[in-house]
Amino acid sequence: MRRRSSAGTPWPVGLLALVAVAFLLLPLVGLVVRAPWTRLGPALTDAQALPALRLSLETATLATAVCLVLGVPLAWVLARVRVPGLRVLRALVLLPLVLPPVVGGVALLLAFGRRGVVGRGLDAWFGLTLPFTTAGAVLAEAFVALPFLVVTVEGALRSSDQRLEEAARTLGASRLTVLRRVTLPLVAPSVVAGTVLCWARALGEFGATITFAGNFPGRTQTMPLAVYLALESDPDAAVALSLVLLAVSVAVLALLRDRWLRPGAT
Repeated sequence: MRRRSSAGTPWPVGLLALVAVAFLLLPLVGLVVRAPWTRLGPALTDAQALPALRLSLETATLATAVCLVLGVPLAWVLARVRVPGLRVLRALVLLPLVLPPVVGGVALLLAFGRRGVVGRGLDAWFGLTLPFTTAGAVLAEAFVALPFLVVTVEGALRSSDQRLEEAARTLGASRLTVLRRVTLPLVAPSVVAGTVLCWARALGEFGATITFAGNFPGRTQTMPLAVYLALESDPDAAVALSLVLLAVSVAVLALLRDRWLRPGAT
């Protein structure tokens, strides 16, 4: 395996890179140093912590499943279809990345709330109410996490070798067969990477969730919301819960091998 050399790196670049690393790591180091290790066990087994952790894992997994089902086809359209207005569509898809999560929650209320554009019909025709429910928490997490999957998979589709797909079609394979047997295997590592990033983002979602789904223990109170509440009444418990989220996030990102983070890598 070829090793990268740092001999050609200008010293200002290396210095600024070190400052950037310190800037990112120091808050995490502070969290670990100030953690109440002797109270860690009781804090994690608190009556509210375990349900919040369980709910976070469930809603993040369901939100990721929603993103996977909808995001891969959307990424394929953005990468392969040529129609007017595609740039505008791509900008709209990526909007949750830069939109304040609270604004995203307000937008979800106006769309899926009981008096929202879509929510009014769902309530009247099907008796389905999404705000302040567990399903609402899943929807809020999917809203903010979907762009992470779309961006990763679209980049892989754009950089994949389309000559293999053309060769398969020349041999008589249908479009669906080419998609299933050639295209998806080519971009599978990026789909996995996008899925993991999507799950991690959903796990840490706060603003849109508390705005759209509320903060009801056992129903919509996820770990970030539990941390926020604990910070007001019991800072040590908030630090302990934060450590759990930190450990889970680090473990997830550690599963992402470097080659998965390169679009189109196989």
